[in-house]
Amino acid sequence: MERFEIARPDDWHVHLRDGAMLDRVLPYTARRFRRAIVMPNLDPPVLTTRDAEAYAARIRARLPADSDFEPLMTLYLSQSTTPAEIERASRSRDVAAVKLYPKGATTNSAQGIAALDALGPVLDALERYDLPLLVHGESTAPDCDVFDREREFLERSLIPLVERHAGLRVVFEHITTAAAAGYVEGAPARVAATITPQHLLLNRNALFQGGLRPHQYCLPVLKREEDRKALVRAATSGSPHFFLGTDSAPHGRASKESACGCAGVFSAPIALEAYAEAFARAGSLDRLEGFASHFGADFYRRPRNKERIQLERADRPGPEAVGEGPDGLVVFLAGEPLRYRVVEPG
Repeated sequence: MERFEIARPDDWHVHLRDGAMLDRVLPYTARRFRRAIVMPNLDPPVLTTRDAEAYAARIRARLPADSDFEPLMTLYLSQSTTPAEIERASRSRDVAAVKLYPKGATTNSAQGIAALDALGPVLDALERYDLPLLVHGESTAPDCDVFDREREFLERSLIPLVERHAGLRVVFEHITTAAAAGYVEGAPARVAATITPQHLLLNRNALFQGGLRPHQYCLPVLKREEDRKALVRAATSGSPHFFLGTDSAPHGRASKESACGCAGVFSAPIALEAYAEAFARAGSLDRLEGFASHFGADFYRRPRNKERIQLERADRPGPEAVGEGPDGLVVFLAGEPLRYRVVEPG
């Protein structure tokens, strides 16, 4: 197709950071997406409803006066989280969900959860007040191979958790494996998953093409080609269990290109174009709208966006970076050809 349109999408998983980095990256998400679920793993993390509301205020203060972008906040689940805090969060107009990070699984997860056993009362409260639980699904057991962490978490932790809490809504974030896609497809309607553009377009070979590629490194890491194909099938299936979540996670070039590089792919400037590329390669552009614009809103019980956006055939490279030098942010698919671009108004 030379040109097509979809309802304005939402990003159901994004890292906007804070302070100067927030100033730099927020415009890319706010320009493309009507709403976004904002991750709480700041330093210090967003532990309370008051923290979340203050963070939402900082985001809104940086938006242009004519912007209708809506940040949807999350609480960082920790051993200090109480059922009373969950109740407070459920009454906040800003808080949309609670995020579970296994301790040590990813960026700023040191205060995450070491074991799920003691969380029963908090999970009961999430169920009672109907706040979704967003799960970074990786085992952090030291003897678990990095490429098996998602599968092991799924089998040992997530499936039992979903079975124990029969009314809990759960989003299995940024799934990366055929096993995860298969589980979510067959799970109850209260279980869903987000899928990132990098996991639809790349397999783990991309980490090592011509040398070590730190800007392709994210957590969970890229997996096998058979896993990538399974994710494409899930995303393009038309199943409401799967929807868009970029997991766009900016780090300065120096933090990525170092002896211990940070995990995260910064996709916000070309995220929608990257999803369109994945769907076009699969011959499923007609199903992009459901994945990008409908299914996430339905799961979070939000109205579908009425505004429409257009994409047109472009066949040109995307941007390579935002800024220069050690603080520059390398953009996902830097310089790679993309067949579609968003038609800007005016």
